[in-house]
Amino acid sequence: MVTRIGIVVCILGLVVSISSNAINLNGSLEVGAEAPDFILPYATKDEIVWDGIRLSDIIGESFIVLAFYPANWSGGCTEQLCSYRDNFSALRDLDATILGISGDYVFSHHAWAKQENFPFKLLSDHFHEVGKMYNSYNEERGFNTRSVFVIDKDGRIAYKDMEYSVADDSDFIALKEALRNLQ
Repeated sequence: MVTRIGIVVCILGLVVSISSNAINLNGSLEVGAEAPDFILPYATKDEIVWDGIRLSDIIGESFIVLAFYPANWSGGCTEQLCSYRDNFSALRDLDATILGISGDYVFSHHAWAKQENFPFKLLSDHFHEVGKMYNSYNEERGFNTRSVFVIDKDGRIAYKDMEYSVADDSDFIALKEALRNLQ
């Protein structure tokens, strides 16, 4: 087990990369920029996949929603991801693939996905490398902020919401509208 985790960490360290043209001078990703590539292990309600998913391997198949969130099991995060679950058919009709990303371990992702019956992958960014690449990681708090990116079929950032809120459904409606505009 330790060897397997070590190999995943080693692979993660070698594969996580960022394109220099994706970042502006203040370090944030801009709409239209190339989405930084990564590979992360993930879990679904049915399995844990240590080999992970590489963003560049799925670009072009659908629009990709990268949904960063602070932590499994918390109230706001449960509300956010349950809204994706409850609207999964509508999001699929908009040709969207949802990838939830937090610093939680895949074991926690697996248990949470089973409990909440999530029909999408939860990616484990335990060392916050991807959160940092997408400017979602909050250093002071030690976890991701709630932020959402849509990656188009050419691998470019088509939409971003760095302050995604679950206080009402306005940010979710804006996300669906962004996906609708990509059709």
